[in-house]
Parts: sequence; C-alpha cells; structure tokens
Amino acid sequence: MPLPTIATGNVASATASSTYNVANSLRFENSSSQQLTRSIGSSPTNTKKGTFSYWIKRTKLSTNDVIVSNEVGSSSERAYISFNTSDYWRTVDENGIVLATNAVFRDVSAWTHFVLTLDSTLGTATDRVKLYINGTRYTDFQSSSYFNNGFPNQDIDFDLFTGGQTNKHHIGNIHGGSSYLDGYLAEVCYCDGQTLDASSFGEFDEDSPTIWKPKDVSGLTFGNNGYYLDFEDSSALGNDAAGSNNFGTVTNLAATDQATDTCTNNFATLNPLVPINGSTFSEGNCKVVTGSSPYSYDVSTIGVSAGKWYVEAKYGGSSDDATFGIAGRTATNTTHELGHYDDTWSYYTGTGASNVRNNNSNSSYGNTYAADDIIGLALDLTNNKLYFSKNGTWQNSGDPTSGSTGTGAISITAASGVTDGVYYIGIGDFDGGASVTWEINFGNPTFSISSGNADDNGYGNFEYDVPAGYLALCTKNLGSDGG
Repeated sequence: MPLPTIATGNVASATASSTYNVANSLRFENSSSQQLTRSIGSSPTNTKKGTFSYWIKRTKLSTNDVIVSNEVGSSSERAYISFNTSDYWRTVDENGIVLATNAVFRDVSAWTHFVLTLDSTLGTATDRVKLYINGTRYTDFQSSSYFNNGFPNQDIDFDLFTGGQTNKHHIGNIHGGSSYLDGYLAEVCYCDGQTLDASSFGEFDEDSPTIWKPKDVSGLTFGNNGYYLDFEDSSALGNDAAGSNNFGTVTNLAATDQATDTCTNNFATLNPLVPINGSTFSEGNCKVVTGSSPYSYDVSTIGVSAGKWYVEAKYGGSSDDATFGIAGRTATNTTHELGHYDDTWSYYTGTGASNVRNNNSNSSYGNTYAADDIIGLALDLTNNKLYFSKNGTWQNSGDPTSGSTGTGAISITAASGVTDGVYYIGIGDFDGGASVTWEINFGNPTFSISSGNADDNGYGNFEYDVPAGYLALCTKNLGSDGG
C-alpha cells in the first residue's frame, strides 16, 4: 500500500500582497469542549445543493476534528466535515456521501483553504461532490464501498443542508459527540443553494501565481440558511456577518479565543511536531506544560536569521527551574536544556538564582521570576544582541534600542557549525521532576492583556511596550528587518 501524500498548508497566503485582510480567527480547544451551535431554519433554499468554505490552521494531529456538522432527527442521520485520526480530510453524509482524501494534513504551521461544493442534481456522480484545496480541485479520494464509490446518488437531499432542527448545527463538534476541534478557523462560509468553486472565496496572487489567498466574500449570496462567520465581534463570536443566522449558543469560548492569527497574517506558535519529551500543548499551541523528563525545551514554528524581534512569555510557576530564550541549529535536539549548546541562550531561573545560560555554563543575570511574571525577549540579529525584561523592566539595565553598543545586552556569537544562522524562540525547563507552564505571546495572546501594545508596523498585542524597531513574529513582518 503506498504511503499517503502529506499536504502542506499555505504559508505564502499570509505573506502575499493583498488589499483584503482577514482581521480575526477563532481558536478552538478540544480539551475545553468548545463549539458554536445554532438551530437551522426549516426552509432551506435548497437541500440538494450548497457550498462550504473555510480556512483552517490545525494545532493537534491524529484526532477526530469536526469542522462543521448537522444532525437530522437522530444520530443515524448525521453529516459532517472533519479530519480523522489518520489526518485524512473527510466528509460524511449518512444520506449519501462517504469520502476521504488520500492526502493527509499534518502542517500545524500554516493555513489551508477548503471549499466543498455539493450538487446532487448533476448527472455524473463524481461531479456531485467537488473539493478544492488552496484553489485547486482535488480528486484523489480513497476507494469506498458506500453508494457510488463514496459519491451520492442523484437528486438526494443532503443531511448537511436539511433544516428544521433545534440546536443541532455545530461548528467545532458533532451533535451529542466529543469530536471537538483543535485549531484556528477563519472565514467560515455556507452558501445555501449555491454551487460555487474556489474562485468565489479566494484568488491566486497576481505577482506570485502559486500563492492562494482569500478575497472579500461579503457580496456572495448566502441563501435562507447560509452564513458568514468572520469572528470579528468578541462579544458575539457566533455572529453571522452576512445576515441573521447567528450561532447563538457559544460553548466555553471567550473573548481571549478571538485571535489575530489568520490566513492573511500567520503568527508563530510553538511547534508540537518537534520532539518534546512529553510536553502538553494547548491554546492553539501557545501554551505548554513541559513533561517531567529533564532538560527539555520547545521551539517556535517560525525561525529568523535577520532583523529585530520581540516576544513575551507568561510564566506559570513551578517548583522546577525554567528557561526562555533562543535556539539555533540544535532547535530540534531537546535532550538537553535550553542553554546547553553553544547556539542556545536562555534566561534561566531556579534555586533562588537567575542566570543567562549558554554552552552549558551560567552567568549571573537579572532577577528571578515567579508565577504570572511576564518575560520579554528582544532579539537583535542586526547587531547579534539579546535582551530580556521582567514585567516591562529590561534586565541588566539593558537597552534594546542601543544598536551595536549593546547596552546591557547578551552578545550572540556565531556557534561552531552554524551555516544558516536561523534562530527559533524556545521555552522549557531545566532539571525535570516537575512540570513547568509557559504561555507564549508572539503577538497573538491567549491570556488577557491589560494595556495593549503593537509593534511599529501595527501588528501584535503585547502587555508591555515593544522597543522601537522590533517586530512581532508573524508573516506580515517577515519582509521587514525591524530597525
């Protein structure tokens, strides 16, 4: 049996030039049982045809992740769109569809666009279900023993479109089930009675024609039961921006789950695919509880080799030692603590002392930190300097704007064997034996921010002032070099 194709997300969509920008996404967490629910109207425009479109950034793999579902009458009549535990995309309509891709979707660093068009009135069975991924029609489905090799019979009424049900239409779960979504969703559209292709929801970039990017959908016809979820209203996360088909029941989702990590500006998160000695990720891969194994750290999905960058991390406290800093070529080697290798530096607190750790050696530095302290990191790759702050105060009397002078800075020297000079943000623990909790803010916070500070380009939301010339770690900034 051939190995499945691994489909990658569309990082470039978040760097393409565009007059249309997606402001918000919604972050879903399986462990928090989060979902949106509504009653679907009894008079759909058409139960034989319709189109779903959504952008998604997955955060966990090998789980049953339901994006949208509808139940008609009982659990024997369910329809849903999901990823399964093998990471195949699939759609199931128990009145007529059982289809799964041969490709698997395991990219947790980027956004992917899916459009599903259903039309049972068409004469050719394989045309009754059309799937588009990042602007291109996808046809490589697994064999199925159901219906017409998984495709529906002609002129059926799809359960996904059937109305008249009370609180059985869900975003992020299946009715009565526990297949909650782990991931970010943006630009969720259902066009009732419309058979649309991907070009209604996105377009290829005119300067880089392989890049697929979203476009304004507000002018589309959504029909009687259709909706457009833009997630821009943090007080009504299920608001239908195109009409009145709101998802009025918002379960376990809060204003802090509204994110600025979107398909037009992709923010870094922690990378759960790097070996992490038992760390547990949550909050869209921006919160981590380290494993009890000693000497572990977790790193960002985006690395940088130039420019000036600012990050904050909220320490959750522990009886163990904690580290926060940067890692170079050894970013995927987590059998030692952050600061063990010559290309890793960390602000390390523990046993009543605080240090900078590099190349398996400590140097006294700054103050110790404790639960709920927010540690800032300013990385200046123009001058090869590194700075840390505690609750807004730069340690060692540092001044990140001092350039080559490097007032109070930690000097980053070229490590042996480094060829590309790429550094990743890292957080972790030192001695093991107890877990350490961190919440990292690359500019897309998972915790409440009391003040709110953006970088010079207007991106990010931080607790403390971003030093002049430093930028949030997101794709809109990757073309900039800071100050």
